[in-house]
Amino acid sequence: MLNIEPKRVFDYFESIASIPHGSRNTKQISDYVVDVAENLGLIYYQDDSNNVIVYKAGQNGGEDRESVIIQGHLDMVCEKEEDCDIDFEKDGLSLVLNDGLLSAEGTTLGGDDGIAVAYMLAILEDSEMTHPPLECVFTVDEEIGMLGAAALDKSRLMGKRLLNVDSEEEGHLLVSCAGGATVTLTIPVKRRGAQGSRYKISVTGLLGGHSGVEIDKGRANADIVLGSLLKELMYADDSLKLIGINGGLKDNAIPVKAEAVIISQKQDTIAGMLPELNAKVKDLYGENDPDITFSISEADENDEYSELYPMDESESMNLIMLLGSAPFGVRKMSEDIEGLVQTSLNLGILITTEDRVVISYSVRSSVEKELEELIDELDTLARSVGGTVLVEGKYPAWEYRENSSLRDVMTNTYSEMFGKDMVVEAIHAGLECGIFAGAIKDFDAVSFGPDIYDIHTPKERLSVESVSRMWDYMKTVLERL
Repeated sequence: MLNIEPKRVFDYFESIASIPHGSRNTKQISDYVVDVAENLGLIYYQDDSNNVIVYKAGQNGGEDRESVIIQGHLDMVCEKEEDCDIDFEKDGLSLVLNDGLLSAEGTTLGGDDGIAVAYMLAILEDSEMTHPPLECVFTVDEEIGMLGAAALDKSRLMGKRLLNVDSEEEGHLLVSCAGGATVTLTIPVKRRGAQGSRYKISVTGLLGGHSGVEIDKGRANADIVLGSLLKELMYADDSLKLIGINGGLKDNAIPVKAEAVIISQKQDTIAGMLPELNAKVKDLYGENDPDITFSISEADENDEYSELYPMDESESMNLIMLLGSAPFGVRKMSEDIEGLVQTSLNLGILITTEDRVVISYSVRSSVEKELEELIDELDTLARSVGGTVLVEGKYPAWEYRENSSLRDVMTNTYSEMFGKDMVVEAIHAGLECGIFAGAIKDFDAVSFGPDIYDIHTPKERLSVESVSRMWDYMKTVLERL
């Protein structure tokens, strides 16, 4: 047991962490929320997607006020260190508390957005605080395109004011976000026998991070780096052919490692280029990714590609050329909000099967026209090598509301409690607020949360003191709404 304050919040968080709840694996965590609601005697709604809404009447003077929606998501990004043997489909997390920071051993913590779930469950249980009628909304599959929020029947909600608890920097209040989509390129490949030795090419040791809020940090993308290195190797070795390439686990996470298996007849050329290319990688990316490493080794005879022939020469060349020049990163900064990324894209997943290579992108923009231009660009890229594109999980931007009574309560309360102004800002990431805004008339929303560091990576850490402060803040805000 963690035995830290606020106790009930962390009791719930510990229970959440013990339940596998990666994206598309949310039935068990959804049922857990339902069990809590039933034990508390509360009315709830659970849909076929595993979304849950729990309704709680106003109490202690808040009975006759307008309803407030509190919302967070049940799923987490599942990333782990190379030597970690956890099975995210069936294993819970091992929590570690060190110097006031909560993390998970070898894996992501799921503070994004498990802390929102813990907050809501603790609020539903609390009989002493004052609050208006509440609709606590637990959505699923936010991390893979906000699929749960899109599927949820919004007509089951009466509230027009929404507190989204899916931000990771205390004292910052988000009031607008980018729209986006997942764009998947499928490239068909043919294979044929070829002579040569098989080699594994690896890029490892990258920091990674969130493909929205950390896309402007200058961090390397393992898929992009590997693609550019394969192109250089191909230029030096005309016998090189690609067998397979894999990298990244989530389209909305910057990949931390990528691997390819090739076949070559020029062992000396391949081996001779290793020092030069490793030095180049360190020079280009070492400042922001100090542990980045490029390696070449003989491929394992029993690796995942051991039964596959190399790709056809022309298709191998075309695919390597595509990967070697694939777009990535910040495309445009906002002219209206200083420091805000306006448009970007992230190559998050590379998967090879016998007859195709699948490339998955997360694209984002606060300008609809620029989002469509990114999608068109990727469609053109796929078609240039005989591929196709599938656009999924498209979500709207959440536009700034000039006059917001909810925002006023949030900022005034924060200033009174902590003696400093809240930072009101927009974010270059998708938040479910945009989906709710598109369905609820006269909608007013904010997004906030406690300090969480290095989300979507195994280095993710949650500040215990910040969780405590934001708990007191939430209770005060609800008392005033």
